[in-house]
Amino acid sequence: NWLAPPFLPGSQLAMLSRLASRSALAGARPAAAPVLAAACRHLHAARPALAAKVSPAELTKILSERIANFSDQQDVQEVGRVLSVGDGIARIYGLKGVKAGEMVEFSSGLKGMALNLETDNVGVVVFGDDRAIVEGDSVKCTGTIV
Repeated sequence: NWLAPPFLPGSQLAMLSRLASRSALAGARPAAAPVLAAACRHLHAARPALAAKVSPAELTKILSERIANFSDQQDVQEVGRVLSVGDGIARIYGLKGVKAGEMVEFSSGLKGMALNLETDNVGVVVFGDDRAIVEGDSVKCTGTIV
């Protein structure tokens, strides 16, 4: 008797089950069909308990509401990380859309102005004591030009 390997994914096992049932109808290997069918039932028995049953109409309604309310959500802010800081200048990575002269705000609450726009980082003049800023702090664009 042929037994289905336990490591087969459900889709492959279902395909083997269909093939075995066709073979059983044609008269070839009829003993394998019940074994495969039992293996398929065993694999699929745990899944329906985890999945919630939602009708297509309910799913369409839920998705339509979420799409309609998508624009009502908060705007995504561009956030970067401090690479280095010293002498009142912070190097920031990740602020791709920042403009020259734009005000930025550090996670410590300090503010700064983006001046040196390079391809991989931005140089920011820190307004205040730069000792409150450490490497890895987050920085966000405010959108206001100084």
